[in-house]
Amino acid sequence: MNADAINDIAARHPDAFRRPLWKRYATPIGILLCILYTFYCSWFFSVAAVLEKANWNLAGAYLADWVSYEIRPDIEFKDNYLTIDYSRFSKLGSNPNPDWVGKQMAVIERRVEAAPAPAIATNKSSQDSFMAPGAPTAEKPAAPSDQPAPAVPETVRENAVVAATVTLGNGQIAVTPNLVTVTRGAESVIFDIAKDSSVTPRTPLPDWIEQRRPGSTAYVSFGFLGRAEVQNDEVVAWRRFFGWANFVFDTNSPFWGKPFGEVASLIVSGPRIDPSRSNAALAWDNVLNNAEWQHGDVWLKLLQTIVMAFVGTVLASIVAFPLAFLAARNVTPSRIANQVTKRFFDFLRSVDMLIWALFFTRGFGPGPLAGMSAIFFTDTGTLGKLYSEALENIDDKQREGIRSVGATPAMVQRYGVLPQVLPVFLSQSLYFWESNTRSATIIGAVGAGGIGLKLWEAMRTNTNWANVFYMVLLILLVVFIFDNISSYLRRKLMGTVANGNDERRVSARSAAAQIA
Repeated sequence: MNADAINDIAARHPDAFRRPLWKRYATPIGILLCILYTFYCSWFFSVAAVLEKANWNLAGAYLADWVSYEIRPDIEFKDNYLTIDYSRFSKLGSNPNPDWVGKQMAVIERRVEAAPAPAIATNKSSQDSFMAPGAPTAEKPAAPSDQPAPAVPETVRENAVVAATVTLGNGQIAVTPNLVTVTRGAESVIFDIAKDSSVTPRTPLPDWIEQRRPGSTAYVSFGFLGRAEVQNDEVVAWRRFFGWANFVFDTNSPFWGKPFGEVASLIVSGPRIDPSRSNAALAWDNVLNNAEWQHGDVWLKLLQTIVMAFVGTVLASIVAFPLAFLAARNVTPSRIANQVTKRFFDFLRSVDMLIWALFFTRGFGPGPLAGMSAIFFTDTGTLGKLYSEALENIDDKQREGIRSVGATPAMVQRYGVLPQVLPVFLSQSLYFWESNTRSATIIGAVGAGGIGLKLWEAMRTNTNWANVFYMVLLILLVVFIFDNISSYLRRKLMGTVANGNDERRVSARSAAAQIA
């Protein structure tokens, strides 16, 4: 094609070669507006200031708590010895003795307050007689008979901890009653402890130790492996371990602490631990009633969430189905019925599902019924609108064909409308069922039952972040499964819509045959 031919085509089709000015610069102007809007949002919400003030170390600690756990020994200073205690519900059981906490024992002497001696019973009648031996005289008056003898401090000898070491990866904390040595890698810092008074370092502090004012608590960081606080009355250490502690059996289970092979042997062929039931039943009961992870309760709440989403979506689909025919202009010619039904759908949709959940929680009390009602109300409005729009966009030729053979209005809807919209209705309902599985988790957090309430309770403690992550993983797994099931069924249904013209023709012919 030569230049003359191109010019000739351009002359005959000027709109194709000479676009308006706004069309030529629409793309760069749109990009510029997006950039300006981004800067405006950053200024309006003070994004830079928020990022600057953010405590990233705290955020990292929260993330670490999702996949790890901490053991906390408290080493308390006494006069000439130490005491080592663990938290009440330690993950190491009732008698923790980890190998990373070393203890040096020695015989010490310490003074204890003796119990007061009991009062000595005397014969009052003998004391009153001046002839009785040992009777009180002016030189030796009688002691009050109702007062105990004063307590005399005693010195006892016992075996106690005089030094302790806590190992945290490449770091170590060595503790004595008046001295604490903290080591990380090749660096060491010695603290002099004035009991109940001050904590004084002998050398300048490195960047991994923080002391906010002289003599106050020193905060020591060992990275992911743990942290410690050197106080004037104790040393508190947190040793972090990767994984979830006691995920299968808690410390009260007879299977706790045993290797997998020994547990399997006990379950299969070992002697009964509980005479009333088999070891397999006992192990399953211990898993379900694990006091730390509460598997049975979590799984039950997850099942409640699934049922809430399913029942709420099914009920909404059933109610929205006939109402959609009233809202569709091409199906119901009454303008009043169309507008009333559509405004009813708008009312149900305009109130968010979370607000409906709060409303029904107030009315029905906390539980799955409030969650199902919230899903039902919200989805009735949304599905009704989608169904009515699908009805208004159907092909009228099939309806005309059914009507032309003298079919009743019910037969026209049955054979002329439903084959076109039913796969679309089912596809939309399946999508909302999968979506409501996620939504049911959110509304559960406000008291509507399900795993959302359990998740919120775990988050409120600010200590059970591993349990939170466990429930989040379960929710993700359920959503992933239902998303794939819903997508598969929708593909099948939409494939029927796309490739079902022949089936519709057959259906129309069979309907005509029935009418004839």
